[in-house]
Amino acid sequence: MRTTSDENPDAPYPEGLRFGRIPITAVSPVVEDGRFPAKAIPGSDITVGATVFREGHDQLGVSAVLYDPEGKEVQRVRLAPVGSGLDRWAGTLRPSARGRHTFTIEGWSDVFGTWEHDATIKIAADVDTELMLAEGAALFDRAADERSGADAALFRATARALADQEAGVEARLAAGLSPEVHEAIGRAPVRSLVTASRHYPIEVERELAGRAAWYEFFPRSEGARYDPESAEWISGTFRAAAGRLDAVAAMNFDVVYLPPIHPIGRVHRKGPNNTLTAGPDDPGSPWAIGSEEGGHDAIHPDLGTFEDFDAFVARADELDLEVALDLALQAAPDHPWVTSHPEWFTTRVDGSIAYAENPPKKYQDIYPINFDNDPQGIAEEVLRVVTLWIGHGVKIFRVDNPHTKPVQFWEWLISRVNAEHPDVIFLAEAFTRPPMMHALGRAGFQQSYSYFTWRNTKTELEEYFTEISKVSPAYFRPNFFVNTPDILTEYLQYGGPAAFRIRAVLASMASPLWGVYSGYELFEHVARPGAEEYIDNEKFQYRPRDYERAEAEGRSLAPFITRLNAIRRSHPALGDLENLSIHSSTDPATLVFSKHKRTNEGKDTIIVVVNVDPHSTRESTVWLDLSQLELDAADLDGNGLFLVDDLVTGQTFSWGESNYVRLDPHVEPAHILSIRRQR
Repeated sequence: MRTTSDENPDAPYPEGLRFGRIPITAVSPVVEDGRFPAKAIPGSDITVGATVFREGHDQLGVSAVLYDPEGKEVQRVRLAPVGSGLDRWAGTLRPSARGRHTFTIEGWSDVFGTWEHDATIKIAADVDTELMLAEGAALFDRAADERSGADAALFRATARALADQEAGVEARLAAGLSPEVHEAIGRAPVRSLVTASRHYPIEVERELAGRAAWYEFFPRSEGARYDPESAEWISGTFRAAAGRLDAVAAMNFDVVYLPPIHPIGRVHRKGPNNTLTAGPDDPGSPWAIGSEEGGHDAIHPDLGTFEDFDAFVARADELDLEVALDLALQAAPDHPWVTSHPEWFTTRVDGSIAYAENPPKKYQDIYPINFDNDPQGIAEEVLRVVTLWIGHGVKIFRVDNPHTKPVQFWEWLISRVNAEHPDVIFLAEAFTRPPMMHALGRAGFQQSYSYFTWRNTKTELEEYFTEISKVSPAYFRPNFFVNTPDILTEYLQYGGPAAFRIRAVLASMASPLWGVYSGYELFEHVARPGAEEYIDNEKFQYRPRDYERAEAEGRSLAPFITRLNAIRRSHPALGDLENLSIHSSTDPATLVFSKHKRTNEGKDTIIVVVNVDPHSTRESTVWLDLSQLELDAADLDGNGLFLVDDLVTGQTFSWGESNYVRLDPHVEPAHILSIRRQR
């Protein structure tokens, strides 16, 4: 029963009008009027909404309808009004399969709701009593004609009961408003003047596009050693690095990300701590890609061969890990491209090629690509390189500095790759202005680095969590990396081990995507003087680590990270982005948020309380917005309290609307609480 004023040949108005019979405006999630699809993953809850209204006083109904890639209706939900007097309606769709879906909003006259409203008021006032009962009987007769089976029989019997003038008025009205009738109407409302919006696209991508824990390490550091006899460093290899995968998998990570694995340029190679002069044995930055040994389609010979890389990927697969590879579209001065395609770079008036700069940082060992010179040739070459690595089992690419390349190029590349390889995921390492970061998401990047790295205070975090969960989730999926080889924030430099625990809790609980660069679990926090990056930076030298010894001596965060990732895997609420709700506390350093999700097994609700001050114990009263927790009467005791289990310590508490909390950052910086549901 879908009609609009444009589709109905009997409509009294000409085609082309912008409003249908029931006006539907401000539909969401819609990205640039549907030019780009909204993002989703299977099983994720998508908040859909619209402003829908009509003339007069008849009751209105609003639905959202989800269609699969073949155009088949797969889900229909009735939306609920939001606020009072705003004509805004919202609800949740949950796609179960991948592919390009669409959704529409339907507005309709609620025939039963209108009758119920009018009959209840008028009969109570003894106004038009028989007329209202007769109209109800006619309504149910029509509804019975449109249905079959038990519902048809129920509605026919209801019509007879409403028309039975020998029965009392109260009994007749009660028959039309019975729980059985409401249940049947809820399944299939009685509608008229049904008006549908346009179809708007939703791209449902595979789970790791929106839910994953990432771990980054340099394969050349795994097994690297200093040989005192030759006074030289010996690089780690893929074969040695494969041994690290077991520990990564044991920490419950999903993705292992490798910085560039290609030959490294020797011209202007950087030395330790980004010095301009490298010694003969300094390995250089992996991001200075290319030498006489090859470019983006080659492997650094110190790491091994393609056969070794394939074995590394195969071992990761055995451990249910996926390998993400860095895609850095730049070249060392001795990259083969510089000779074969000098037009791909920017030549200055003095004849030199411009090197990369990000003031105050300078990268004399890297030439940026100029996408305005031979854009087709560059695009085809990049597509060739990406396709080559896909052929070796890589389905995830972490793209270095995509904001320094044209957005148009990324839209082309990602669409071309995903057309042939829909499993491939692109992560944008774009720490830049919001419009560019958001445009990259629209262009196809499945996820992105984010400003989380620099949001530290309660106020900053509340504002940012609200933005990423309520404003931009349709086109921007934030990956909350807690650190990178380039970024060691002051919070981590001076916050001690407590800061590392706090940031891990915030990242892993607030976002379905989060990441860790190796060394984080060892509390590495010493920065190069005057810089926000590690001293003895692994970008420029080997950095083998003794993880096992640190853990044996109790100097490792690995057990805590393992627990956080286990909690993420066990609680579906943590796998969604949009369901984050901020709660309040009386302390300016105590942050409170929750995540809630209905599942086939019941309701899953996580409450996170974090002391974001790594130096001081904080006491606070936490005030919960109970409407966000969807508590049932069975969940509450006689005092209106409910049980919560701390998923880190194993303690159980009775909580209510207000709760006292004391968090010592050196002992227990956060509560991660699961509401104990009474099923």
